[in-house]
Amino acid sequence: MQRDKILIVDDEHEIADLVSLYLENEDFQVFKFYNAMDALRCIETEKLDLAVLDVMLPDMDGFQLCQKIREQHQYPVIMLTARGEGIDKINGLSIGADDYMTKPFQPLELVARVKAQLRRYKCYNAGPEHDSEIIVLSGLSLDIKSHTCTLNEHPLSLTPTEFSILQILCQNKGRVVSSEELFRQIWKDEYYTKNNNTITAHIRHLREKMGDSYENPKYIKTVWGYGYKIEN
Repeated sequence: MQRDKILIVDDEHEIADLVSLYLENEDFQVFKFYNAMDALRCIETEKLDLAVLDVMLPDMDGFQLCQKIREQHQYPVIMLTARGEGIDKINGLSIGADDYMTKPFQPLELVARVKAQLRRYKCYNAGPEHDSEIIVLSGLSLDIKSHTCTLNEHPLSLTPTEFSILQILCQNKGRVVSSEELFRQIWKDEYYTKNNNTITAHIRHLREKMGDSYENPKYIKTVWGYGYKIEN
């Protein structure tokens, strides 16, 4: 059975070594680096399943590295930071990170989060094995069980977060869903403020992939001051 491949990038050698040890004890194959440039070479050559990125790196910050990953890959990304600032969490989630941990942390908690993200990712990428629940709206088709999406019969490559947002909006067809409600349904997290731009960033990415207009969108419509909706 092939082992899941985990990328660890942290310039604090003790932390990177400790996290690697815990993950290897759980039978993961670990690729460990102390800077972003070495990690980028690994990202380009290895078929990875998940990445754990420190925000503060000597040659490129973790946000930039996450953006590089998202240009070509959809596997989960967990961000690490020592600062504990709310803005880091918002930035990380906005650019496509899937989870976030503040140092110091318990290695076993990180292992548990890695396993949880991998379960979600594998479910997202699994082929349909049973009868599918399909939502169809205005040329948009979402297969909930296989987590696949097409628009006018053309496949859309969505991250798990983007798919979740689209699914929630489609399931609430015609009803305005607030940004706060979307945030809490997806991340199960109480961390939300009025200036949180996480959902806005994901909506923008969705519109770009759907070829939708910002000024006059056909699919995801903005209800200013409240949230978003999809209509027939």
